[in-house]
Amino acid sequence: MKMKLHKYMAKCGVASRRKSEVLIQEGRVKVNGSLITSLGTLYEPGDVVTVDGKVIEMESELIYIMLHKPMDCVTTVDDQFDRKTVLDYVKDVKERIYPVGRLDYQTTGLLLLTNDGDLSYKITHPSSHFEKVYEAKIKSMPDPESIKALESGLVIDGYQTSPAKFRVIKQKPELWVEITIHEGRNRQVRKMLDQVGQPVLALKRVAVGGLELGNLPYGKYRHLTKEEIALLKG
Repeated sequence: MKMKLHKYMAKCGVASRRKSEVLIQEGRVKVNGSLITSLGTLYEPGDVVTVDGKVIEMESELIYIMLHKPMDCVTTVDDQFDRKTVLDYVKDVKERIYPVGRLDYQTTGLLLLTNDGDLSYKITHPSSHFEKVYEAKIKSMPDPESIKALESGLVIDGYQTSPAKFRVIKQKPELWVEITIHEGRNRQVRKMLDQVGQPVLALKRVAVGGLELGNLPYGKYRHLTKEEIALLKG
């Protein structure tokens, strides 16, 4: 079956569709020996596709993993500065997988990894309505006006955030609040709380699309159940 080249690459577990588009534009992809830079290129059955000189093929088994991402590691497949990546925590998985979206260097919590390009695209697309729930430690209680601003939406980096949910989890010995958003823009929760004068002291993602981190140990991972996969795919 014919399909867009970047979609085929995602199905092969190379990267997400967006990242696959970047790889094409960077001139790292060839089809039948010819360099490809056009995002409109179609893959046809029988084509030999290489990325950085390595032949890629459709994954025979789709893998879905939940990782409790620790601090001080990057949410990438590899890192040019030789920092630890999230894949260092799932080394015994033979299939080529990649993270769905990102958590920044200092943020911990629920991170999905898969070789299912369609699902990754569905979750990360700007039109996605997957809820993402974060727990944030902050210094002091925001005033009612700031809470209303968080819940109504803020203008950050030139865009209007969608309405968020806000609730207090606990106040002593430390103040922890829960923020629920539908978007996944770069450092969004940190920027939202910064804007209302409450810099984040610690941040953890505890749920995505109805999936909860639960008691999964820090730095450990597990495979999703059939029910959880079905929940994400809707």
